[in-house]
Amino acid sequence: MKISNLLFISSYLVFQTFTAFSQDSKIETPLFNDKYSNFVKQLEDGKTDIDYTDFRNSFLDSKQYSKKGENYDNLKKKVFDELKNKNYQKIIDLTKAMLSIDYTSMFAHMYLQKTYKILGDTVNRNKYHDIEFGLINSIVKSNDGLTCETGWHVTQIEEEYFIINIVLASDFQGQAISSSKNNMCDKMTVKTQDGKIETYYFEANKVFEMEKKMFEK
Repeated sequence: MKISNLLFISSYLVFQTFTAFSQDSKIETPLFNDKYSNFVKQLEDGKTDIDYTDFRNSFLDSKQYSKKGENYDNLKKKVFDELKNKNYQKIIDLTKAMLSIDYTSMFAHMYLQKTYKILGDTVNRNKYHDIEFGLINSIVKSNDGLTCETGWHVTQIEEEYFIINIVLASDFQGQAISSSKNNMCDKMTVKTQDGKIETYYFEANKVFEMEKKMFEK
């Protein structure tokens, strides 16, 4: 192959990579000027050293919380379809649309940072990787998860399944409501990769509080 052809191919690949990055959709920052909105602005600016527990709780207190619903779930389903097709630009668009609805979504941050890693965008990969693990650690380091009184603090049911399926790499087996002196919990039974049955507790006081408010409305 001629050198001129090699240079053309090389230039084309560089152009394609640059184009993929330059066409990235933007995450919409909420305009409510509340604690949650300010956290999102800070994280999008790359300032990832925040209190992630406070951040997750702030989402529930924000007007943005009421915007999460069927559209978020539909976007999540589409991510799985595009993963099968290896349509990386579409995965970026979908996960950013999810984060525009709920920036605390560990699912969206995980697939966004993994996609950027595949595309070789180290800066964005590192940013969303750090946010993902900041969110994860704010749950698994909140307590030991072995009793209801020492359950892992969660603010949404989605967080429980992310920890079970992704962090623990286990299969969900069953769920029950449990309580202790101070907490209401989801008692989750899982099967580990080596076939053992384990039980973990998620302190879900915020979840039950939000459900009560919705029921009262």
